[in-house]
Amino acid sequence: MPDLKNLKILSIIPARSGSKSIKNKNIILYKNKPLIYHTIKSAIKSKYINKILVSTDSKRYQKLSIKYGAEAPFLRPKNISQDNSHDKDLVVHALEFLLKKNYFPNLIIYLRPTTPNRDVKTIDKGIEYFFKNMKKFNSMRSVSTVSQPPQKLFKLKNKSLVGFFDKNLKGEYHSLPRQKYAQTYLPNGYVDILKPSFFFKNKKNVFFGKKILAYLTKRTLDIDLKEDLN
Repeated sequence: MPDLKNLKILSIIPARSGSKSIKNKNIILYKNKPLIYHTIKSAIKSKYINKILVSTDSKRYQKLSIKYGAEAPFLRPKNISQDNSHDKDLVVHALEFLLKKNYFPNLIIYLRPTTPNRDVKTIDKGIEYFFKNMKKFNSMRSVSTVSQPPQKLFKLKNKSLVGFFDKNLKGEYHSLPRQKYAQTYLPNGYVDILKPSFFFKNKKNVFFGKKILAYLTKRTLDIDLKEDLN
């Protein structure tokens, strides 16, 4: 197996401009810097990431990304920069662009700008962890524990609480102690990793694939709503 430091390790940072929850969310000021700055700096500090690419549909975002040390050699097409656009499409677009430049990475480190409080040691340990296990897995997702299992969650229907598992579980299963159910883990965006050799081969059908390595981290801030900025 090759040495980790000799691999082509690409960080892709997605940063579209059309956020509805917070206008220009990816560049809103956080700790006196545009939000995307914190993710770019984390990638720069990594001892393994050796290429940082921001995929954006905005010239303004593009200029800021280059200013803070990332590459932003293209503008992402609008048709894959919508609210319902899939992350898979922007990664395919980036890889196809890089292939034309005779570059294809060994690993993709996917870092979303909305998770700004990363510790670079946690990123690098995650890269090392996946590298040791990559023969058995298609990808890796960082996760943190959730206090409540999905069986205790509800949705609303005509102002009434409806359990998500009403068709499969009997009785008031949602009133049982949480200890009755398995521990739940939520992807947190701290550091996700794709194996390009697998991803590009299966790009029409999958993003992470079925064999996803879990990387447990502490809970971290995910900025989605205005309240999160506080």
